[in-house]
Amino acid sequence: SATPVQWSLRLNKPLASETLAGPRIAVIPQGNVLSSYKGARWSDPVPLLVRNRLLDGFQRDGRVQRLSADDSNLQADYELTGELQGFQSEYQPDGKVAVVIRYDARLVQGRSQRILDSQRFEVRQPLADTQVSAVVTGFGAAADRLSAQVVDWTVAHGNQAQAQAKNQ
Repeated sequence: SATPVQWSLRLNKPLASETLAGPRIAVIPQGNVLSSYKGARWSDPVPLLVRNRLLDGFQRDGRVQRLSADDSNLQADYELTGELQGFQSEYQPDGKVAVVIRYDARLVQGRSQRILDSQRFEVRQPLADTQVSAVVTGFGAAADRLSAQVVDWTVAHGNQAQAQAKNQ
């Protein structure tokens, strides 16, 4: 099993543009205009969904055991924050569809709010089918892949920051 880290982490909901901040399931058909699937909505606003999916990823991974989220006002050594630049399905020029999630992550020191590191993540998940149910499944798979990458990145950079702090 993976070695638990010695620091605590708070996950903040990502910032998002107005079109991505709501519960609508976004799609970019040919023509590059963001629209949404008629009548199809997420159970929560997208930033909350993304934060909760990341939280699940950290809990499943098990290395960061002292975890909190931004709806509790707990002090943590580090905060994971960021911006959601994309959370939609896109029609490719060849007519195929892929789910795309773009997340600009920032690891921030809790007390000073100093940015320690930042990284852009982009996950593309090709879809076999354009039915809403297949699209939703695709988002789930893409979010899990994003989550795994973000967890690894956060643990590596959190450990690095801890090591540097000890050496000062």
